Amino acid sequence: MNIEIKKSEKPVKYEDALRLMEKRLLEIDQNKSSDLIWILEHDDIYTAGTTYKEDEIVDKSIKILKTNRGGKITYHGPGQLVCYFVIDLKKNKKDIRRFISIIEKTIIETLKYYQINSFPDKNNIGVWYKDNSNIKKIAAIGVRVSKWIAYHGFSININNNLEKYKAIIPCGIRDKGVTNLRNIKDQNYDGLGNKLVETFISNLKI
Repeated sequence: MNIEIKKSEKPVKYEDALRLMEKRLLEIDQNKSSDLIWILEHDDIYTAGTTYKEDEIVDKSIKILKTNRGGKITYHGPGQLVCYFVIDLKKNKKDIRRFISIIEKTIIETLKYYQINSFPDKNNIGVWYKDNSNIKKIAAIGVRVSKWIAYHGFSININNNLEKYKAIIPCGIRDKGVTNLRNIKDQNYDGLGNKLVETFISNLKI
């Protein structure tokens, strides 16, 4: 499996990232480029997927960028690791649910490396952490598939500002909260991006 690994040290504008992914998708479809996994961070931005509803915006003053990814409303910002990808599912298996499970498995295994136990939820896409009796989201997933090429990606909250989520109903889920890794376990997460990519590639080969 030929995959380009891209890592951006400075924050990337959401619109720029989307344009790059869409360009890569066309190139992959024409057999002119390899698959891509891209680790980055965004400045503050709220994005809405194709199934969001207006009543999921709590603070009507915030700016929402509507996108073509799956899912509802989420927040991106400093302290959050974003992993985008453009991956040709025709080279693997044409199974979107299986691909989502691979993403969830990758996040769970990566967090386990940092002694954090997380889990999927069969009713809500993403990865979750149980804090006493409260279940909170630690990673959000939003994927679009075109011509059996999957793109967009997922995000993991490391030490981002959780107050930003109060402006929205994150991912449209009203009965669960949001947390970040630093709240769960105060440790060094500098190598998380590398571990995540390594695990993702390994799971894609299964």
